[in-house]
Amino acid sequence: MAHSGLEVADIFRIHGPAWRAAQAGHLSLAQLKVMSAIEQCRSAALGGHVLRCEGCGTDQVSYNSCRNRHCPKCQSTAAQRWLDARQADLLPVEYFHVVFTLPAPIADLAYQNKAAIYGLLFDMAAEELLTIADDAKHLGARIGATLVLHTWGSALTHHPHVHGIVPGGGLAPDGRTWVACRPGFFLPVRVLSRLFRRRLLEGLEHLHRQGQLRFFGVHAALQDAQAFAEWLMPLRHCEWVVYAKRPFAGPQAVLAYLSRYTHRVAISNSRLLAMDERGVTFRWKDYRAKGDAQGTVRHKTMTLTPQEFMRRFLLHVLPGGFHRIRHYGLLANGNRRDALAAARTALQARVELPVSDPVVRVPTFFCRHCGQPLLIVELIVRERPSIRAPPS
Repeated sequence: MAHSGLEVADIFRIHGPAWRAAQAGHLSLAQLKVMSAIEQCRSAALGGHVLRCEGCGTDQVSYNSCRNRHCPKCQSTAAQRWLDARQADLLPVEYFHVVFTLPAPIADLAYQNKAAIYGLLFDMAAEELLTIADDAKHLGARIGATLVLHTWGSALTHHPHVHGIVPGGGLAPDGRTWVACRPGFFLPVRVLSRLFRRRLLEGLEHLHRQGQLRFFGVHAALQDAQAFAEWLMPLRHCEWVVYAKRPFAGPQAVLAYLSRYTHRVAISNSRLLAMDERGVTFRWKDYRAKGDAQGTVRHKTMTLTPQEFMRRFLLHVLPGGFHRIRHYGLLANGNRRDALAAARTALQARVELPVSDPVVRVPTFFCRHCGQPLLIVELIVRERPSIRAPPS
């Protein structure tokens, strides 16, 4: 399907100012900053530069990007830099995709406690992977994992879950032997699910005892310890969604997958179909529907008012400084180099580093008319930022 040309920025530029005024006092500073960044991205407000073509002499204006991690237009470059850095981390083994999802009641609570509960989701998912893999009954090895947080469903609803990319094996306790998973099988999902459920509920209880959870609206009564314990009780007995997908078809397929997932935002511009008097229409995937062989049945369209679209989009603004990509075990930042070196020695493999010529500089900009390089001939100074904290 051809791209309509509509962008998230268009929706915020047209409808954002009035909605921001109507929501005065109800939007966080982080949400206001995201709105401002998206509205101003690649516009004169952020400044830019005038470019002149070396071939045909045409002048072109290029405005600066906002570089906000929630902006759909600013993720491709960041994703490519991240992927280039990860290239050297790949091992010549099977890789598995594991997903840990918060149950809906906890997801509702997480929206009021993003840093605390998203952080707990990361830590417990990683802990369960490392703990069960370390158990000799299952693998008996120290594994690595890269976890990526997504907070959305396809319809922009709040649906926090982490995607884990995990090598199919790990280092034995001696640190010199590679222990591989059985072909096509990672770790027992039911065991992962039960341990994840128990440990995350224990983590919530700990956060509550430490006074690190906030409760508002329908959850206000959960401030009481007894009420919170009773609220948790049904969650101890329901099934939690943890699943492992079939292994990737080689390390390069892992990179292709990561390029789609690591720097994804709540909705991409390519999914937007129209904005008219009915509202904003976009494509979404209904995972509860059974798709046909081409997957067309699952793909549907949804129309929301611009105000509801913006509200849902801003549900997914992360707290400042919160890292949505984290590495654990063999891939933890503190010991990644030594651990991967030991893994490669055990696998009798070597790292394939990309070869580049440090002398040759590739032009960043090219003329849209003749394809020749462009040179910067003038800088455009950005306007002063206008974001202010919401009224107290």
